[in-house]
Amino acid sequence: MDTARAAADPGSPAAREEAVYYQTIEEFFVARRGDPLLLSNADWLLIRKWRKAGVPLRVVLRGVADALDGHAHSWGRKRKVGSLAYCAAEVEAARDRWHRALSFEGEAQSSVASALEAFADALDRATGLGAIGTRVAGDTTVSLRKWKNEAWASPSALGDMTARLVRAEKELLEAIRAEEDPAVLAAMLAQTDHDLEPYRARMPARVLDQIREEAWARGLLARHGLPRLSLFHL
Repeated sequence: MDTARAAADPGSPAAREEAVYYQTIEEFFVARRGDPLLLSNADWLLIRKWRKAGVPLRVVLRGVADALDGHAHSWGRKRKVGSLAYCAAEVEAARDRWHRALSFEGEAQSSVASALEAFADALDRATGLGAIGTRVAGDTTVSLRKWKNEAWASPSALGDMTARLVRAEKELLEAIRAEEDPAVLAAMLAQTDHDLEPYRARMPARVLDQIREEAWARGLLARHGLPRLSLFHL
C-alpha cells in the first residue's frame, strides 16, 4: 500500500460511520411504516437537518417510534404515513427531552463535564500536530477545562456549549488542515468519495456533501488520535 493511501485509511471507516446515521433512520422508518417505498429527497434532507443540528441517532429513532406508535393508535391509522416529515414533531419533542435531561439531571451534567475532560485529555495526547495545530490544541485544552467547571443549568446553556465546541473544532480542523500534506488530504477525500459511491444514487447531493464533510472531519481528527468535539453521543 502506498504512503498516501495508508495515511488515508482512517477516513474510510469515517465515511461509513457517517452514512450509518442516515441509513439506520431510513431502514427504521421504512420497517416501522410497513411500506417498502424508500425515502424521498425531502426525507433525506430532513435527516440532514437533524444530523447538522447534532440530534443523536437514538433520539431520532425514539421520535420516529413515538410518531408511528401514535399513528397506529389514531383514528387515521388506516392511512399510510407518506413521509418522514410526519415524525418531525415527535423527533423535536424527543430532542427537547434529551436537552432537558442533559441540562437538569446531576448525572447528566456530570456526563457533560466528563466529556469535556475527555476531549481535553485527548488533545493532551494528540500526535503528529504541527506548530499551529499544537498551539490551537493547547488553547482548546485550556478552554475545555474551564468550561467543564461552569454550570449548565438550562437547555439554552447546553446549546451555547454545543456552539462553543463547534467553533473550537472548526479552528482545530483549520489548523490541522493548513499543516497537512496535500497528498494526504487528497487521498482522504478520494477514499471518502469511493466509500460513498453506493449512496450516490439514493441521496441528494446536499446530503452526500454533508456526509462527506462530517467524514472528512472525523478522519482528519482521527489521524492525530482526536475525537469529534461533540456532545452528540451523550
